[in-house]
Amino acid sequence: MSHDHEPQSKTLNRAIFWVALLFSSFQLITAAFSPLSSQVVRAVHVGFVLLLIFALFPPFEFSDRHAAKGRVLGWLLGLTGFVFSLYHWVFEADLTQRAGELIAMDWVIGVVTVVLVFEAARRVMGWGLPIICGVFLLYGLFGQYLPGDLAHRGFGVDQIVSTLGFGTEGIYGTPTYVSSSYIFLFILFGAFLEQAGMINLFNDFAMGMVGHTRGGPAKVSVISSGLMGTINGSGVANVVTTGQFTIPLMKRFGYSPAFAGGVEATSSMGGQIMPPVMGAVAFIMAETINVPYVAIVKAALIPAILYFITAFWMVHLEAGRKGLNGLPKDQCPNPWTAVRLRWYLLLPLVGLVVLLFSGYTPLFSGTVGLALTVVLIFGAAVMTGVNNLVLRGLFWVLLGLACAGFFQFGVGTFFVVVALLVALTLIRRVGGDARKLAIQAMVDGARHALPVAIACALVGVIIGMINLTGVAAELGGRIIAVGEESLFLALLLTMVICLVLGMGIPTIPNYIITSSLAAPVLLKLGVPLLVSHMFVFYFGIMADLTPPVALAAFAAAPIAGVSGLKISIQALRVAIAGFIVPFMAVYSPALMLQSGDWLDTSWIVFKALVAIAMWGVGAIGFLITPLNWTERVLAIGSASLLVVALPLTDELGLGLIAAFLAWHVWRSRAK
Repeated sequence: MSHDHEPQSKTLNRAIFWVALLFSSFQLITAAFSPLSSQVVRAVHVGFVLLLIFALFPPFEFSDRHAAKGRVLGWLLGLTGFVFSLYHWVFEADLTQRAGELIAMDWVIGVVTVVLVFEAARRVMGWGLPIICGVFLLYGLFGQYLPGDLAHRGFGVDQIVSTLGFGTEGIYGTPTYVSSSYIFLFILFGAFLEQAGMINLFNDFAMGMVGHTRGGPAKVSVISSGLMGTINGSGVANVVTTGQFTIPLMKRFGYSPAFAGGVEATSSMGGQIMPPVMGAVAFIMAETINVPYVAIVKAALIPAILYFITAFWMVHLEAGRKGLNGLPKDQCPNPWTAVRLRWYLLLPLVGLVVLLFSGYTPLFSGTVGLALTVVLIFGAAVMTGVNNLVLRGLFWVLLGLACAGFFQFGVGTFFVVVALLVALTLIRRVGGDARKLAIQAMVDGARHALPVAIACALVGVIIGMINLTGVAAELGGRIIAVGEESLFLALLLTMVICLVLGMGIPTIPNYIITSSLAAPVLLKLGVPLLVSHMFVFYFGIMADLTPPVALAAFAAAPIAGVSGLKISIQALRVAIAGFIVPFMAVYSPALMLQSGDWLDTSWIVFKALVAIAMWGVGAIGFLITPLNWTERVLAIGSASLLVVALPLTDELGLGLIAAFLAWHVWRSRAK
């Protein structure tokens, strides 16, 4: 790039920094005090997202010579999107009064905003999602000309623009509501904890606990990615953060690059189903089916634990097969020292869990969790250089009492406490790092939120068209017709739809599309509501590991130094339980705590563990010693019998497994 552009480039980068900071501040204030109506918050949220995306990803890849023009055009498009979003705020009353009747300005705002949302999504995530949404939009516009049952009655362009650009069913629908309230807060929460050193705490703890065991480095990956998932809830972001540390470590200890990448991709995707902070989908699901977030956390808990046990078991078997040992014990950090040094970082996480399980909304719990994190960061900064234990103790007790004031005075208390702490750091001339860290976390949070937010906005096109045309009922009818013959076939069809859709689009839009199409069908076939939505959610996540377009595997590829395709094939081996557990939950809802008592749940968990163990043995080809092909087929076949849930299949499966184990132990000893 020529030198004349450098000052201009710095100015634009500074502008992006301030826009991101303003975006996070806007989200925090609206979350804490709700000064604006939900519709206005959604519109301005999308406006900020468009502004940042077009500033960060200028349209058309200009050559260096035209880079400046590209950036200027990017800012122009972004500012157009942002200014148009303010129209919903300024003319809120007028828009409400004439709902559905468009004036000339509405046409301009509606059409341009929808076009910008399509283009912004394409800039961030490629062609997959915009093409699928475009097909639904074309169906809404021209579906009346289709033959047979697929045709709808026809809708005017004004109806479509009104639905997509102004109602609460288009780009400002439920996904955007969830993105502009819960998801942004939790991404910000994760960004603050990350800046404060949470990744180091998780990595050191995992290294200290299992780094010295057989195949230790891969087990570290499973544990640290699972722990990261509890605060970050985005699979691909998780791969990029923890993978920088775990993938090179696994390669150094003898795991193949593809297997190392596969383990990281599998563990990181599991973060989306790991309570307490599951992926954004969990919040959208809570809104969609109108159940408390805690109900979703309870349903997800046992399957999530089974998922991580599988990944752990797979790397243990692979290490046995390849004869890989862990790090020498003296090279591993002491896990309890790591906890002793950074234990306070766990307090916001504990507070968040307690609030969620006490029945508070995710929005409220997230705000408090985030506020506690900021208070801890600045509290620690104020105490820099104070060695007197009595003084330190007194300070933390007073700070705790000040924060408790929020029960009396509301969330405003935290803003006052943080302002006082920042003032104290300035008076004592300490905490420069903490101030920088907080601002950087605000900016990072805004940037991390962009892919999720734009996907939520664009997927509104599909929801709008489904609701307008009623196409879901038609497609659902077709699947029900299959399912009346066989529930298993209906589940298989649903799984394939989720995996195929998930190839080109992230988990959130995948869940939204398939849950609108397939979940009502499963409900009609007798599957409990929460289980049917969880079934769809799980396979939306597995799509990120399934070839040919496995997003998580491709995120791991540059770190592992091997193709994403090779990684995704290994990830499928490691994640086998992800494909089994949802089917088991449909046939035995006790697995998700949706039926029966603790005895039923214990029995199904026992069966799942045995099935997973045998699947792992068959997939890796090792238990005490390597297995031949006959033994591998027997292990997988007997495990499959435990899932089928027909009369006598459990007894037969357990009998075959017992026989297989006896034979394998005898053969290993003979060797």
